Amino acid sequence: MAKTIADGFFNDPRLKEAKKLIQEALKEHQSQIKGVKSATPELKADYGALLKKVADWRGGALFYNYLGSGIGKGPLVELADGSVKYDFITGIGVHYMGHSHPGVIEAQINGAVSNTVMNGHLQQNVDSAKLLELLSTQACKNGAEVKNVFLSTSGAMANENAFKIIFQKRYPAARFFAFEKCFAGRTLGMAWVTDKGAYRQGLPKTIDVDYIPFYSATDHKGSIEAATKVMRKYITRYPGQHAGFIMELIQGENGSWVGHQEYFEALIKVCQESNISVFVDEVQTFARTHELFSFQHFKLDKHVDVVSIGKNSQVCATLFKDDHKPKPGLISQTFTGSSSQIAAAYYVINEVVKGGYLGENGKIEKLHQHFKGHLEKLEKKHPSKISGPFGIGAMVGTTVFGGDETKSKAFTFKLFDNGVLSFIAGGHPTTRVRFLMPIMAVEENHIDEVCAIIDKTLSEME
Repeated sequence: MAKTIADGFFNDPRLKEAKKLIQEALKEHQSQIKGVKSATPELKADYGALLKKVADWRGGALFYNYLGSGIGKGPLVELADGSVKYDFITGIGVHYMGHSHPGVIEAQINGAVSNTVMNGHLQQNVDSAKLLELLSTQACKNGAEVKNVFLSTSGAMANENAFKIIFQKRYPAARFFAFEKCFAGRTLGMAWVTDKGAYRQGLPKTIDVDYIPFYSATDHKGSIEAATKVMRKYITRYPGQHAGFIMELIQGENGSWVGHQEYFEALIKVCQESNISVFVDEVQTFARTHELFSFQHFKLDKHVDVVSIGKNSQVCATLFKDDHKPKPGLISQTFTGSSSQIAAAYYVINEVVKGGYLGENGKIEKLHQHFKGHLEKLEKKHPSKISGPFGIGAMVGTTVFGGDETKSKAFTFKLFDNGVLSFIAGGHPTTRVRFLMPIMAVEENHIDEVCAIIDKTLSEME
């Protein structure tokens, strides 16, 4: 069978030996990372000075005093001051595989030695074809028809492409539905979709959006009736003017609020009656539930027209049905990701699909239940300080100090100092503390240690 020159290069014994040596060196140095560790005194001054420079260069201070050293071990990461912390927010959900994962490093090396640094509109390597096939096949395995996959460099761009596709499909309709307190990104367009005024202060208006109240588990029937009523009211007010509905099936930025299949089906029925495209935004939810896609978790496969993914996928993408194919020139990108990104994306997604992570008895659900159990015990121990937990799968939220925003933020900083990274989410009237587990790197003993630090932090705060 004929082979390319590249086949010979990638199978060259010297290349294999080089990768073996890198893995051996990684394992040796990772062995020094054993758990949470305080900063090295001799590094503190230089680290502090560097943080100040970074703040000047970027026009504002970092949220946390976090500058990674370049190495970690699973859910543990070393900072440049020599400290080691548990990363349970993973760059707001990007580092699904934790830090310095051997398999991801090998995939990135394979991408790094590939000829094309950036894959894009004019040039794609064969690794892109593998990734496209994997995503298309997995998205459509239960009957969904979103077989077309367009890669992009960010979740916000994946969402922008989705909006452009839907607006073109439904022209001249120019309005959109979205959920109250949703988050769609920070581009000029997505800032007007995200339901937070502070994120678009001073920006010219780009998209007209009508907001629908999100599902409430404490009022199942009532929330369905309320949402459909509001939706029909807007359709009557603006007949034929709604092009699509962007749906976060689980609201991450709002504090890990989980929807319900029956609720979504009721809204989708209204969409179908009025020729409104159903767009599921999975930039935050991809690979965090029992299924690879959250629309599969909620059994909405037959109803989705457009889907966006990001974060865990490493390379972002917009998936769409044949009847939503854009006309030439509507969407294009100079580059859709580096060869290393695309190789890492294939490795991560393939591992999630085949590595026992999915399903009701998969690793994602087992770790969720373990984390949930610990947080429930903490609520009993500190009833005035913590409540919950909330969320699903790898997305876990909890409320501290009654959801007070100032106290919740102070808690996350204290938790950071004690060795665990988390983040705040939501807002008035309730702020939550949010965790996004690095599922490919976390084991139950790690959750045990993280929850012990949460307990310690609660005890230290009044």
